[in-house]
Amino acid sequence: MWNQTLAYFCSFYSFLYHVFVPCPLPELLPANTVNRQQYLGKWYFQAAVSHREAHIEGFRALDSNWFTMEETDKDTLLLTGHMRMGQNCINQTWTYHIHPDRDDLELEGRAQRRSLLWSGKWANCPDCIILQEIEPPLNEMGSEDSLGRHMLYTRQKKVDPKVVTTFLKNAACHTMSASVQLPQEKAGNAFQVQCPVSAL
Repeated sequence: MWNQTLAYFCSFYSFLYHVFVPCPLPELLPANTVNRQQYLGKWYFQAAVSHREAHIEGFRALDSNWFTMEETDKDTLLLTGHMRMGQNCINQTWTYHIHPDRDDLELEGRAQRRSLLWSGKWANCPDCIILQEIEPPLNEMGSEDSLGRHMLYTRQKKVDPKVVTTFLKNAACHTMSASVQLPQEKAGNAFQVQCPVSAL
């Protein structure tokens, strides 16, 4: 009886808390108007969140992951990823197109995917960036996106743990309770030397 009463109280308290202290919302960086130059260069993957474990489980096999973002044309960005999986180094490239009438990035070869950029302020990190990937339901009758995740990137390999904690906390407030952080046990300088840039 006591446990049930306590559970009801906690649920009611949580409800009231969210009524009076709403979840913080991330700030969109519209791809068609944002100053892209400030986001070029090197980025380190720190964590990913989602409503569903299946949308982030692919990251669990990785030890570490870093990227370089270049502008190859006026409206084209090239993202090159360097991923450490066990003793193996995997390199991959993605091409994104920017359209004047869209606030998201179009991933080449994945026209159905929306890639949105969000300010790192949601993680209390002005120098960070958050990438959201969304894909619609697999069929017209579906009500749930077939892909939905947010990924946190930082300019430095090592960041204040509070940055990731804040990111996870704000995501959980929006019911994104599935999360993954990379161990980064093999993310030293040798990793960057041993991972030459080449697309798979």
